[in-house]
Amino acid sequence: MWRHLSCTTVAAALLLPVTSCVHAPAIHEVDMSKPRAKAPAIDRLLGEALHPGEVAAADAIAAALDAGIRLRYAPGSARRDAHPKAHGCVRAELRVLDDLPPALAHGIFVPGKRYAAWMRFSNGASDPDQPDTAPDARGLALKVMGVPGKKLLAGEADAGTQDFIFINHPVFFANDPQRYLALVKAASGEGLLGKLGIPLALGVRGALIAFQTTRNPMSNPLHGQYFTMVPYALGKGPKRQAVKYSIRPCVAKPVRLPKNPGPDFLRAAMRRTLKAGDFCMELLVQPRTSDDMSVEDSMTEWDPVQAPFIPVATIHIPKQAFDTPARHAFCENLSFTPWHSLPEHRPLGVTNRIRRVVYERISRLRHEMNDAPRVEPE
Repeated sequence: MWRHLSCTTVAAALLLPVTSCVHAPAIHEVDMSKPRAKAPAIDRLLGEALHPGEVAAADAIAAALDAGIRLRYAPGSARRDAHPKAHGCVRAELRVLDDLPPALAHGIFVPGKRYAAWMRFSNGASDPDQPDTAPDARGLALKVMGVPGKKLLAGEADAGTQDFIFINHPVFFANDPQRYLALVKAASGEGLLGKLGIPLALGVRGALIAFQTTRNPMSNPLHGQYFTMVPYALGKGPKRQAVKYSIRPCVAKPVRLPKNPGPDFLRAAMRRTLKAGDFCMELLVQPRTSDDMSVEDSMTEWDPVQAPFIPVATIHIPKQAFDTPARHAFCENLSFTPWHSLPEHRPLGVTNRIRRVVYERISRLRHEMNDAPRVEPE
């Protein structure tokens, strides 16, 4: 198992940029005693708690990845460093159920409400040319449009979008920001010693989860089940609760891998499906049912028997031709972050707090290098 834990394998599961895969400048260049990021607000009612050195570690990771992207890409050609290969970016409509339980009717979940949306399906590896046949995690980013209300990011408080980020595995492989930092250091090392440092940085349990994350078979991105892995708040005030989300097909589909799959067989499968007709997926919420389900522990799955997933909306994906240069260009310029969010869907836990620092910095850098406007679609 250990020999398969390459930097790109870990990148796929991380859902964080990993430019250190191409030997970014060493982390020690960042002064850890003087973090630029401010300590984030935490939700003590739902069990959030800052980790020792978390703010400095997040700042150091973001700074190192920023430097690595500048090293790897020339101006005008910067790509996403994680999930750069999209199988398809499709327009959709999110339809909230009419008979939603009152406890779940918060934020965008207004019974009967309909929203336009964009969905981006992707591979996790940092190499956009990696074939779909290689072991990898598969990602799904959902951007819901026309969402009223102030959002959490100060610079985009008036944006009309709400993002949700998913991957096709229910758990994450690290809870400790110092492990992230150790991972980036290990991944920046060259040769065999660098690769050996990756599982050491993750630990046995984390390395096993990372390995499992890239071993979920998939024959069509539309047929997979995706999970947020990490928790979110649902609602505001004293009755708010911690939840996780999942997306899956409305009707379960079997995994039928082609006999001779090409390097882009997942995009081809999506293209065939949406050329033939519409497709239906559903969005589910998993409310926490016990305080033992920690919002800071993303390595432990919330037992779906004890805490069942509840459908809250369907996602109608109409028949469409998405594999076009114009659609690819539009999708490449989109940014996705769980912090494009209403307060009613506030991200929780250390992984989401690190994402806030890293995603913001890397998105801004990518758009600046490409001289592209960084705006939310309308």
